[in-house]
Amino acid sequence: MSRSVVNRILKIPNWAALSLLMNAVLFMTLIATWQKDTDVGEPMLPQANAADVTTPLESALLSTAVARPQGLTYQEWVQLLDKQMQAMTAKHPDHLTILLGDSLSLWFPPELLPGRRVWMNQAISGEKTQGLLARLHLFDRAEVDTIFLMIGINDLIWGQSDDQIIRNYREIMQYLSRYHPTTKVVVQSILPHGAETATWESRDRLLALPNSRVRAMNQSLQVVADDYDAYYMDLYPIFSNGEGNLRPDLSTDGLHLNREGYLVWRAAIAMYSQVELQ
Repeated sequence: MSRSVVNRILKIPNWAALSLLMNAVLFMTLIATWQKDTDVGEPMLPQANAADVTTPLESALLSTAVARPQGLTYQEWVQLLDKQMQAMTAKHPDHLTILLGDSLSLWFPPELLPGRRVWMNQAISGEKTQGLLARLHLFDRAEVDTIFLMIGINDLIWGQSDDQIIRNYREIMQYLSRYHPTTKVVVQSILPHGAETATWESRDRLLALPNSRVRAMNQSLQVVADDYDAYYMDLYPIFSNGEGNLRPDLSTDGLHLNREGYLVWRAAIAMYSQVELQ
């Protein structure tokens, strides 16, 4: 076994190593089941939110969190998410869990989100830390059990300084700790990108962003999470190859994830919840 492979294994967090050890067979079964279900046009897992949708209006509002409405401005999109959250808050569901971030979270297939939770996808494509901070008030009145937060890659891609990203992140965490003091906040590391293998439309911007900077940012985010007594889930080692870039087999374009990538993410959330959040 090469030194690079050994080093990569040693960098995997304990919860992730446990996940790989305990769920290798299960994960392969899930893959096989998904492939079989895809052939017959049926979802592999039930949609976590399906049982909580009782009206056509709420169903429509939930659907807007999965695919970005065409022709809407950013503010109109925020208003739709606000209505969605109001509809769910009125139900007072148990174990309300919010997926918060940018397009990576937005496109998480609802049927793959782990069970035993009521999921609300409050992500927006292209979102940055400043925009997220400005809309945290949308779920002030909600009784939120857990928030899974991933944000920052768009800031890095579009030229925001590391210091400003961290300042925004600290304000996000300060806001959540003030208005949701009993909520478990899971800060998820920023994922790597595909570097030279990327085909994303703004590939030149990815090439100008070394993954070493992403790793450095993740180290800072772990410090922020610790400072606010939040959880930190390091996904980077699971999604990276031997060169530290996003694995091509888990991505559509070197930035976004394919279904296999979301299956890996799902397994990570499920195992982290069992090991760390119980």
